Amino acid sequence: MPKKNDIVRLTIERCGLAGEGISHLDGQVVFVSGGIPGEVCDVQLLKVGKTAIWGRVHALVDGSPARVAADCPYYPKCGGCQFRHMRYSAELETKRRRVEDALRRIGGVDLPVPEILGAENTLRYRNKVQLPVAPGPRIGFFRARSHDVVNVEDCLLQPETASALRRAVLAWMLEWGVPAYEEETHTGLLRHLYLRFSRTQVLCCLVVNSAKPLPGEEALVSALRAAAPGLAGVAVSVNQERTNVVLGRELRSLWGHPWLDDTLCGLTFRISVPSFYQVNRDQAEVLYEQALAFAGLTGHELVLDLYCGIGTISLVMARRAGKVIGAEIVPSAVTDAKANAARNGITNADFLCGDAGTAAQHLAMQGLRPDVICVDPPRKGLSAEVCDAIADMAPARVVYVSCDPATLARDVRRLHESGYRPEKAVAVDMFPRTAHVETVCLLSKLNVKHHIEVEITMDELDLTAAESKATYDEIKAYVLEKFGFKVSQLYIAQIKRKCGIIERKNYNQSKKEDAKVPKCPPEKEAAIMDALKHFQMIP
Repeated sequence: MPKKNDIVRLTIERCGLAGEGISHLDGQVVFVSGGIPGEVCDVQLLKVGKTAIWGRVHALVDGSPARVAADCPYYPKCGGCQFRHMRYSAELETKRRRVEDALRRIGGVDLPVPEILGAENTLRYRNKVQLPVAPGPRIGFFRARSHDVVNVEDCLLQPETASALRRAVLAWMLEWGVPAYEEETHTGLLRHLYLRFSRTQVLCCLVVNSAKPLPGEEALVSALRAAAPGLAGVAVSVNQERTNVVLGRELRSLWGHPWLDDTLCGLTFRISVPSFYQVNRDQAEVLYEQALAFAGLTGHELVLDLYCGIGTISLVMARRAGKVIGAEIVPSAVTDAKANAARNGITNADFLCGDAGTAAQHLAMQGLRPDVICVDPPRKGLSAEVCDAIADMAPARVVYVSCDPATLARDVRRLHESGYRPEKAVAVDMFPRTAHVETVCLLSKLNVKHHIEVEITMDELDLTAAESKATYDEIKAYVLEKFGFKVSQLYIAQIKRKCGIIERKNYNQSKKEDAKVPKCPPEKEAAIMDALKHFQMIP
């Protein structure tokens, strides 16, 4: 029986989601920090669980040619990077294979990922930096899988100006006796140093645990301006909650303005402190150009961009589309998106505040149907309701921009089951030296007439009188013609059961025991009820 601190000899089989090596010992999976596939290592076991074991490379027995000496003195103590011990070419292949494996194992589709678009520059590419602060004072990054702050003087992923601002803040804390935030006791003042960079400027924000004025505010601003000649503004974000969320709800400006202007894909975007904006500008352009190519725009299409944020993808596509409608649930982001459209003189892009269901209703009321839907969701991916809304809107193409291969694969399976065939996938390395990878996937609507498999048995011909009056396709066609939106077979079945129309046993039911079935929205229920009355299936 393996025990903590045992040293065992293992062969690394592949890389895991966090970049660690994976092996097996006595039937248990072993996650090996610092292991590279193909290596034989003596591994020190750090934690032995019931179903998994965690360890680190103690000594190399047979090392990989992909192994290199780490170029950062804080690696691997700092949890920011996972691949500094590996050649970049091997890192890229590991990420490409991870996306392909996820699509096959989780998505259930045999979709090759022929290439990963690597970065020309793997150093100092980040345009957003979040540095946690801890007593000491220490300003740096969290140690892997902990909230212990490693005091990092310079990070190879961030601009050198970030290090100068960090030093200025440390000096201010020491001179003015500013206490660092203590997570366990919820005491202290400075929680995070939060920085954003454009091509020429930097925005500095201090996240604090008090709404009161900071000690020595004028001295702080002077020190920051001296440390960063391109400083555009200094802001304070008040976060007094016991939370892992970095920014608070209240923002005030100490000096300058709390936003930056940056150029992406030839367009200008205004970025405020809380705005979502890709952290690697150069690779974001590669990512968006790939999404644009997959959209296949000719200048006439209606594009719906879900999770549009401040409108980056929407405005890139607007230059090639007939019209773009962006949907975003964060009100401030919608305001920014509208301002960015005006700033770039783009008049064929509209933005609305809401989720996918709201966007679907909005389009239906206008009598519009998207030709292309683009989604760029957060790491958790799409909800089942969003997948259903996409299927109801029935675009010819879905362009899925993903930051997590596992949730991408899950959603590809859902969309495939709803009639969308995955056509192409390309990985993009947005975050060199870390375990993260982005993917752009194209899904096309199947031609239903050519992809229906039917198996009929005699008991299925035993229809009730009501069922014989109209088919599901006839009900769908009626609703589409009269109300301007589509309804799914699942929703029709729900309303028929609600009206007492007997469905055949197990018809349209999930095979999964714990499956979550989306509930028919009220406006679609009303439309289906109208259709049932029209076909005299209910009084």
